[in-house]
Amino acid sequence: MELLPLVLGAVSGALVGFILGLVGGGGSILAVPLMVYVVGVDNPHVAIGTSAIAVAASAAINLVHHARRGNVRWRCAAVFAAAGVLGAFGGSTLGKAVDGRLLLLAFAVLMLVVGALMLRARGGDGAAPVRLDRRNAPRLLGFGGLAGALSGFFGIGGGFLVVPGLVAATGMPLLHAIGSSLVAVTAFGLTTALNYARSGLVDLPIAAVFVGGGLLGGLGGAALATRLAKRRGALNRVLAALIVAVAFGMLAQGLRAA
Repeated sequence: MELLPLVLGAVSGALVGFILGLVGGGGSILAVPLMVYVVGVDNPHVAIGTSAIAVAASAAINLVHHARRGNVRWRCAAVFAAAGVLGAFGGSTLGKAVDGRLLLLAFAVLMLVVGALMLRARGGDGAAPVRLDRRNAPRLLGFGGLAGALSGFFGIGGGFLVVPGLVAATGMPLLHAIGSSLVAVTAFGLTTALNYARSGLVDLPIAAVFVGGGLLGGLGGAALATRLAKRRGALNRVLAALIVAVAFGMLAQGLRAA
């Protein structure tokens, strides 16, 4: 393993971690394009499998913080995640069978959707805390399976799908949906990574330095987030614009290569 890809992997991981620490969800979707266009991972499937480890690790770390604050509704999250794991396995299996160039083009389109959703203002704090019951369990299973399938196919955390899915299924407050979503994002990432690893499509050294860089970057982003709390909306818009710009770049490069 050459030194330069490892250094670039650590720097890319630090950037993703910094963004996640600064503005929360959305930053992890940059992991795949960074793996391909900065680190230099030639195989898009290896980029997706490797980034899935980083996504899972980042979600697990943030899950600990939210759990300590009581923001996780474990039973609802467990049902959502259980259905999503099955979806993530199916989605990642399908993703491995799709041509890498087409997969990157589809990923770019997904980034455009994510960028557009991030530009929309989030809703209120939702209803009172909820519990798992017969009414919301089927909705949790349905939304969980769909979110997991898309997460596995593209190798992303899918928080932008999981959070509204939890709110729609249960009516839980937004803060609890964000905390609970990390259970599913961790499970989806691990499922996708293990499925890709079975096919030899995970670069463990790069994954390790990416996660390590993400830990350091996340600390810096979280520290800065406190100072810039009043500008969070503007920061989200900047990140959304960055995601859209990267997506257009990926589309342009993919169409030239087609």
